[in-house]
Amino acid sequence: MDGVKVEVGRFCRESFQSISAAMVKITESLLLEKGTPKANKLEQIKTLNLSKLGLSSQDLPVPLLSRLSGLEELDLSGNHLQELPPGLSLPSLRVLNWSDNDLEDVMSLAPLTALEELHLDDNLYVTVSDNYKVMFLLSNLRNLNGKNISYITKHLHSIGTAALQKRVEALWDSKFSLPDRPTPEKLKSVEKEFVHEAQSRIKYGPNSLTDYTKWRLEMLAKEHLHSLVEPGEQKDPKDTKDKSGQQSSGKRKSCEPDAGRENGSPRKKTRVAEAAPAEASPRKSSRLLTSPVKEEKPLRSPRKAPAVPDSPAGIGSKAEGLRRRLREPPKDTPSPKKQPRTPNKAPAQEGKVEKSTPQKMTSIKSKDPVSLQPLHVLQCHSRQDSPDDFSTQLWACAFQPPQDSCDQTSRIVATCGGESVCLIDCETGHVLKKYKVPGEEFFTLAWSSVTMSPQGGGVQRRLSVLAAGGKKGLVKLIHPRANLAYGEFRASRRALSTLSFSPHQQSVLFTGSYENKIVMWDIGGVDNDYTFKVSQLLVLETGSTPLHLGLPPFGQDTRHLLAACDEGLLCFNAQLGKGERKRTEEMEITFPVYAREEGKGEHYRTIDGLAFLTDDIVASKSHMQGSIYLWSWSRTRASKGKVVSAVILAELEWANTDTPYLSLGTCPGEGYVVCGDEKGRLWTYHLADLIKAGGKNGKVISPTEVLDWPSPVRKGLGLVDGPSINSVSMDPELQYLVALSDKNMVVVWGRGQS
Repeated sequence: MDGVKVEVGRFCRESFQSISAAMVKITESLLLEKGTPKANKLEQIKTLNLSKLGLSSQDLPVPLLSRLSGLEELDLSGNHLQELPPGLSLPSLRVLNWSDNDLEDVMSLAPLTALEELHLDDNLYVTVSDNYKVMFLLSNLRNLNGKNISYITKHLHSIGTAALQKRVEALWDSKFSLPDRPTPEKLKSVEKEFVHEAQSRIKYGPNSLTDYTKWRLEMLAKEHLHSLVEPGEQKDPKDTKDKSGQQSSGKRKSCEPDAGRENGSPRKKTRVAEAAPAEASPRKSSRLLTSPVKEEKPLRSPRKAPAVPDSPAGIGSKAEGLRRRLREPPKDTPSPKKQPRTPNKAPAQEGKVEKSTPQKMTSIKSKDPVSLQPLHVLQCHSRQDSPDDFSTQLWACAFQPPQDSCDQTSRIVATCGGESVCLIDCETGHVLKKYKVPGEEFFTLAWSSVTMSPQGGGVQRRLSVLAAGGKKGLVKLIHPRANLAYGEFRASRRALSTLSFSPHQQSVLFTGSYENKIVMWDIGGVDNDYTFKVSQLLVLETGSTPLHLGLPPFGQDTRHLLAACDEGLLCFNAQLGKGERKRTEEMEITFPVYAREEGKGEHYRTIDGLAFLTDDIVASKSHMQGSIYLWSWSRTRASKGKVVSAVILAELEWANTDTPYLSLGTCPGEGYVVCGDEKGRLWTYHLADLIKAGGKNGKVISPTEVLDWPSPVRKGLGLVDGPSINSVSMDPELQYLVALSDKNMVVVWGRGQS
């Protein structure tokens, strides 16, 4: 033991001596030596490197450094600086590297008003709230820790401030008033009580920003009281030296739907699976079968009131964790009927929806089957990013639509499961972006595009947006290209089961939920502050949980909606009418497999797969059916009656399994239907000849190819057995096929040579 102590003591002394030797005195000659361009006067220096000199804040001579009036870039990284010394003036400073220091007081940076780029990485005591204080105080700041924060900064000064200010004013009006004979003592007492009430009663944003929120509430409460006492004066919200506000499932059918569920919402069904080992917390998504994945770039937080955005990725402190998690829903989120989201000037009016130009579904390009090879297997939805998480179930995936009508290719796919939504580049296997909401469990997502209309006029443009929802009943609206989750709205009091945008009116979103309802919404467009307005247009009663929605793609039928539900397939008239806001189904569509129920106690009415293959041909399947039906939508719709039989065109052989909710996918451009099974296999059907012949075929059609589970190998664990494939998706040209499993694995298949 003595020997060990000696070695430790020796190490500590050597380290201390090394640091002491590195410390230097800041002199004019040192500044001229380390500055560029080389000059004879401090005023001429543009860039200065004072990194790794062992400096503390007391070592920075304010009068000398204040002579650097032309300094634009300053590197102070790798020192022991606790604060920017009071009185230091650097009016031209645009870039400051303060990383790897001991910064304790971010308020000391407030005088650097010209700052555009700031690095605060590896400052142990800097919290997420501190980063937001910096973003608010330094209005010219555009880049923090290497991340573009322009949207967040604009939000803090506009939407975020307006939302807090409204609540502060409402609190004053409801509980406070000025004293009859205001004296400084009385006003000070009222101010203290008002600030305390605002900080304790007003709940806003995620817990990680509580300190920032209380800080802003103190500022706004004092400003409001000041404006009442002296109405003619307006105080600069950033001009404050008072820091007192700183705070340094068994299957779904067999489970009780409301037992232990948040907001009374049932979870998606869970299948019996092997217990997951204890989780570690690595910083990157685990990855199988491929090269190391690039670290995810989480989306910036929602800009829409009433929630304050969380921090950008990489901005958080070590103490709170450097990996960013987006906020939970605000604690005071109002009910749908009282949404405070309506701006004074909404981009879209209620009842008016954006229409897309009708076009024919893509014609089949290839007569020959494609050859698919496994490219990547990823674990990007793990709890705490643990490589041992094989229990998180993944539920939905969809390719980003091509941005150009002339370009049908897309290599970006969105996936959801657990508490995250990921965007994956199928070519490289990199997780490009990750949106995480602690406590959420995402079940469904859908792509569309909305119009951005700049305030005061200007050129409109289309934005590709992603909607995602799950057990909280909230729809999250994400603009991935801007790295921004710009808003949310409550679509149901219970969990959401499916989302689908209309192909005819791209701002129209259908949400299915465990309330046994489908609701039609218009999410409108956005302005350049991402202000938006959501309008509820129609409610469709389904009687059981809607699992998938089908809208005729680009034919003449723009008014019908197909709903695959737990207890059957329903057809609704979704065309808006005057005054009518709630409807039941127009008809129920039945299938030959229903006849098997009689006397056998089986249930085949759960339609857990539905998708259009052409303008007229629909692919669907029932739980335990063992096959997939292709049927004619136009001929079925022409039948009379409340209950009609589907006009079957063909039947596709599929797996014999009693595992429910294994959904299918279609690729109309290549004439493909694909569906996974409970063993990780993908059953693929190339149906170009059948489609060309009009679809009628009396025989059961065998799969063109059954793709086996790629059997990835985990180091130290051996082969990973094939899981159930919950969802599949293909890009329009079938360059890529993505399959999601119930064991937290995303499998990307790529097109090879035929």
